[in-house]
Amino acid sequence: MESGDLNRALQYYKEAVKLKPSFPDAYLNLGNVYKALGMPQEAIACYQQALQARPNYGMAYGNLASIFYEQGQLDMAILHYKQAVACDPRFLEAYNNLGNALKDVGRVEEAIQCYNQCLQLQPNHPQALTNLGNIYMEWNMVSAAAQYYKATLSVTTGLSAPYNNLAIIYKQQGSYADAISCYNEVLRIDPLAADGLVNRGNTYKEIGRVSEAIQDYIRAIAVRPTMAEAHANLASAYKDSGHVEAAIKSYRQALILRQDFPEATCNLLHTLQCVCSWEDRDQMFAEVEGIIRRQINMSVLPSVQPFHAIAYPLDPLLALEISRKYAAHCSLVASRLALPPFNHPAPIPIKREGGYERLRIGYVSSDFGNHPLSHLMGSVFGMHNRKNVEVFCYALSPNDGTEWRQRIQSEAEHFLDVSAMSSDMIAKMINENKIQVLVNLNGYTKGARNEIFAMQPAPIQVSYMGFPGTTGATYIDYVVTDEFVSPLQYAHIYSEKIVHLPHCYFVNDYKQKNLDVLDPNSPHKRSDYGLPEDKFIFACFNQLYKMDPEIFTTWCNILKRVPNSALWLLRFPAAGEMRLRQYAAAQGVQPDQIIFTDVAMKNEHIRRSSLADLFLDTPLCNAHTTGTDILWAGLPMVTLPLEKMATRVAGSLCLATGMGEEMIVSSLKEYEDRAVSLALNRPKLQALTNKLKAVRMTCPLFDTARWVRNLDRAYFKMWNLHCSGQRPQHFKISENDLECPYDK
Repeated sequence: MESGDLNRALQYYKEAVKLKPSFPDAYLNLGNVYKALGMPQEAIACYQQALQARPNYGMAYGNLASIFYEQGQLDMAILHYKQAVACDPRFLEAYNNLGNALKDVGRVEEAIQCYNQCLQLQPNHPQALTNLGNIYMEWNMVSAAAQYYKATLSVTTGLSAPYNNLAIIYKQQGSYADAISCYNEVLRIDPLAADGLVNRGNTYKEIGRVSEAIQDYIRAIAVRPTMAEAHANLASAYKDSGHVEAAIKSYRQALILRQDFPEATCNLLHTLQCVCSWEDRDQMFAEVEGIIRRQINMSVLPSVQPFHAIAYPLDPLLALEISRKYAAHCSLVASRLALPPFNHPAPIPIKREGGYERLRIGYVSSDFGNHPLSHLMGSVFGMHNRKNVEVFCYALSPNDGTEWRQRIQSEAEHFLDVSAMSSDMIAKMINENKIQVLVNLNGYTKGARNEIFAMQPAPIQVSYMGFPGTTGATYIDYVVTDEFVSPLQYAHIYSEKIVHLPHCYFVNDYKQKNLDVLDPNSPHKRSDYGLPEDKFIFACFNQLYKMDPEIFTTWCNILKRVPNSALWLLRFPAAGEMRLRQYAAAQGVQPDQIIFTDVAMKNEHIRRSSLADLFLDTPLCNAHTTGTDILWAGLPMVTLPLEKMATRVAGSLCLATGMGEEMIVSSLKEYEDRAVSLALNRPKLQALTNKLKAVRMTCPLFDTARWVRNLDRAYFKMWNLHCSGQRPQHFKISENDLECPYDK
């Protein structure tokens, strides 16, 4: 039998039982041969013959049980495994296998007893240790699971499953280096483990090592060419590294291999949107919306991420449901860390007897560095009034060595680099720092660790700035916004209570950091960017994913109605240029009316914006940072607000300059007509441009210090409501210290 010649073994054992019909070992071995040949009924008959010859034959009961187990007859398997251990109380494998069968029928406590019985007989039994780890993993008792997996690895070197499961735990805890080490061991044991390659690739991708992720995905595909997940993950890595066309090709390959692949379908749509590939857009959106609704009904994490949903023409209530599912997933990740509930600072008003001298505010972000968030908020952290507010910044990303990081680090009262810490340790630190208001500056953007907020280390938790939408999270109390962006009539599309700041909620740092770009003697000329001197230049510097066929058709109509005009766009990304040129040509726009320019560094980008005549906003997802850039450059815009938060930000920016009525429209027709009338009435447009340039130093939009005072008022109002025993509620801040003093 060991030689693998099963048929010869079959004949041999058949002869043996003929010669000695009462020979139980021969029946057992004959049964094993039948089992190996895939003949279970014959095997069962042989094991039963063995038991007739020797009624207390534990091995025969165990082998019989294993066949029943493989056939899914779990009750029969349990019965026979129990008989096996009754006959042989030291039958290790029977205890372990009985545990597996009991676990499969939901009798988990009994399964644990079996595994522990096995370990009493052999404390270093690797399968029993692993199986116990698996149970605790399923119960979200992650630290106990990790102990069992580590114990398994201390007694054997040949099992890859414990390494794989440990890697999952390390990843959940944010310990990516440890996770990669575990995946390295998985691949040492089995270099051709395609799943291990994909899992390690996913971990590399999460920490920004995209080229290494791509290598792992390509190796996985070489090992298993039909592995659709590897193709889809390769596509995602290609997209992250700017190889959009390669990403589209890989997503399509994944869908050829697995037609029902929601993640690939949804991510392909987003990738096509990034390069303005709109051929089957309506059909794809209908398909994706169907996928999302099915997933929500099945309580499955939607394949469309909340950040992508922002720029999709989805029902706002569906976008809220997507966020809710992602928030619930963050709660699940937090529960796996098994921390007891935190004790919070006592609800006593600031500066009251027995209270606190200052309100402790914590900001959590992965974007303290060269990132739009820091470009916009750089001064905020140091501008809070230190008499009343104590600021803590928790950096989820390591120091990138830029001036932006250095500045926030030096100006914030407390700056803590927690990038190497696990999420539970960060939550503990926040709680130990007695933070009273904790602000999430990420939302569902790259680098976020929302599980920190799900652990609720602070009594008041707030969403601000990073994510222009609802978090859907029960553990986020407030969203800081303004009356235009989030009118109370739309409160039903938010899970948070709405805090209205005066003017615009969207802060910027330009008066402090970008004064030099207002130099009227700017060195930039139209000819530097291929812009004609004599044409009227419309511009849109938004990323291409924010565009849709409706707005682009409107732009083409505008170009056709305004003689000698052109549209200036960014290669954001470059892969979209060819398609947009083709769409424009198909609508009768001349080739020289579409001008593309490369993305530029911040100062150059703002300076050159003033070379255009009028900015055309994208209604589906507005210019946010870009809108602030162009208004600071003195370039007027036309914007059409819709319902969701991300569709209304540009309108709020315009209102905070004092000239919103001239730039905000209420329909696509009005959008087209307003752009055309401003282009054809140059004196009117010039007057608007001059007014915009004149108010930059005085209007609320660019007054960062004023904005921070209002934010402080909002934080104190949140704390005072909490101290009075009230639940979070919608409220509006006015610029009046009597209405919102620090000690009421």
